Amino acid sequence: MCRWVAYVGAPIFLEDVVTLPGHSLIAQSQHATECKTATNGDGFGLAWYQDRPNPGQYRDVYPAWSDPNLRSICEQVRAGVFLAHVRASTGSAISRNNCHPFVHDNWSFMHNGQFGGFETFRKQADMAIPDALYSHRKGATDSEVLFLLALAEGLADDPIGGLARAVHRLTKMSKDTGEGPHLRMSVAFSDGQKLWAARASSDHITPSVYYRWSNSRQGWAVVSEPLETNEGDWTELPAGYIACFDGDRITLTALNIAHESDLVA
Repeated sequence: MCRWVAYVGAPIFLEDVVTLPGHSLIAQSQHATECKTATNGDGFGLAWYQDRPNPGQYRDVYPAWSDPNLRSICEQVRAGVFLAHVRASTGSAISRNNCHPFVHDNWSFMHNGQFGGFETFRKQADMAIPDALYSHRKGATDSEVLFLLALAEGLADDPIGGLARAVHRLTKMSKDTGEGPHLRMSVAFSDGQKLWAARASSDHITPSVYYRWSNSRQGWAVVSEPLETNEGDWTELPAGYIACFDGDRITLTALNIAHESDLVA
């Protein structure tokens, strides 16, 4: 399982979330506490929005804790929206193309989790990506397929519905193979203005997501794990829901992906 953080609000330096807190994303890359693997050293990535509509992107295969360029970027870059991810592979190769966040036009997307048996239906999943988007399929992960399918399902016009329809399609492919868990997922994605985050699963184990509004920063931090161990004001996103963070507002919506009775929040 991977770990990630995202931010939307008044511009801040990336280091305020990614590297400086006591339980920052860098700390979680070595000592995560709310996932099966404490170490997430199979690559990392950043996507951030500044003066242009499309995001900047930096990804590499090194462990996040050992890359000085990552710390330098986080010290110098100030952004009002950014996503950061550290990877623990669930089977696909350690390569730059498999590192999150993924970007397309003004969208950025990152994922933690799995669709059970993906290697057995990867060809089917790839074939579900429309030709107009398939040239953007650079890696081998189910996460990238989820992003491209969500775009194909209308993410730009209907972010919640687009994601839900893509999740349902991949979950059904997993169910058809009979290999579970069919779905364990937390995601965060942005169009450069708003931030969305969701968590869901087909069993009782759902990857964690927390969020917190900061008056001092005037922004939302959305994370896999709280950034400080002594902060008690983080709110856990309910399983089976998607949150939209827009300005100082948050909207929670049930993620309607359960077309079969055994898909549970």
